[in-house]
Amino acid sequence: MVFSKKPLRFIIATLVAFLPLVSSANPTVDSTHVSTEATHAVEATHGESAEPKDVKTEIKEFIDHHLKDSYDFNIFGYKDEAGKQHHVGFPLPVILVDNGLKVFSSSKFHNDHEVAEVNGTFYKLHHGKIYKVDSAQGEVTMDEHHHATNEKPLDFSITKNVFMIFVVALIMFLLFKSLAKSYIKNGGIASGVGRIFEPIVLYVRDEIAIPNIGEKHYKRYMSYLLTIFFFIWFLNIFGLTPLGINVTGNIAVTACLALITYLITTFTAKKDYWGHIFWMPGVPVPMKFILAPIELLGTIIKPFSLMIRLYANIVAGHIVLMSLIGLMFVFKNWIGSSLSFFLSFAISLIEILVALLQAYIFTMLSALYFGSAVEEHHHDEAHH
Repeated sequence: MVFSKKPLRFIIATLVAFLPLVSSANPTVDSTHVSTEATHAVEATHGESAEPKDVKTEIKEFIDHHLKDSYDFNIFGYKDEAGKQHHVGFPLPVILVDNGLKVFSSSKFHNDHEVAEVNGTFYKLHHGKIYKVDSAQGEVTMDEHHHATNEKPLDFSITKNVFMIFVVALIMFLLFKSLAKSYIKNGGIASGVGRIFEPIVLYVRDEIAIPNIGEKHYKRYMSYLLTIFFFIWFLNIFGLTPLGINVTGNIAVTACLALITYLITTFTAKKDYWGHIFWMPGVPVPMKFILAPIELLGTIIKPFSLMIRLYANIVAGHIVLMSLIGLMFVFKNWIGSSLSFFLSFAISLIEILVALLQAYIFTMLSALYFGSAVEEHHHDEAHH
């Protein structure tokens, strides 16, 4: 293991170098978001009839608003001298399948109060979801359980989370394309920004892929392991910036990532893998019938744990950080607010480590599952 220590030290040194750049701006800008986006969330919750609410309620609604996806990219907000709220950002395309393809800008939905009209069909944005209404003044009706009864079109919109996934994918493509070109040009020596990521690539190969999968099969999975590692890491880091992205805190995203790991494990598994699940060698026949369903259930629980672990850790980190920032508006004094600020700053530093750690754990467990799928067993029936 030539790269067992040096890459790890390099990663730690890189993280320490980037701590002030990523973390120092996070609490101050997010604290501005509390007052601006919370007002937006309150206004959009119950429509025009919303009543004034206390600070704690506004903070809670702001946190809920931060964790949810949206159809526009809101960068920051501010109030003018007249007290009117302004939101700075840009709209995203809304793509619906409803008696044909309907494509329009999310700017038609303004503060969750307006109805978008497309070719004679009306759509209203209600609590982050799009419903059909009967007219430009139509409303979303609710049943006794407070569930919307309006029809929902099939939604393929480019939301904020989807937009950031595309951005991260583009960054990764350009970054590693540049790294590959520098390898070809310089005879296997990285140059430029590739020097930062080359030790991490080698660490994933030598400390994650090879030990868990084996030298014989690890190359088959390296492209996926590298992709998933940097994809999760970059998205987690973007989630700590003032942009307020929460992609890996969306359970649909983590479910898709876990499903991909499950499908790769399932369709690349060898005969021995399935043999140890359905007909374990060395086990009495009656016990095989009992253990087989349990082992089969275990193959489903593994990706489920991947999904929940990543989702829960990221969401918990965002909630704690936003709550600490919100306490500054609750205390409204220099002692309590200063303490909340420094605590939120400390949590931001920890979250940078968690961002990398969660990418590492997801990649490590995926490699472990791949290794169990291609492991070759040599059983000596004489010993059973």
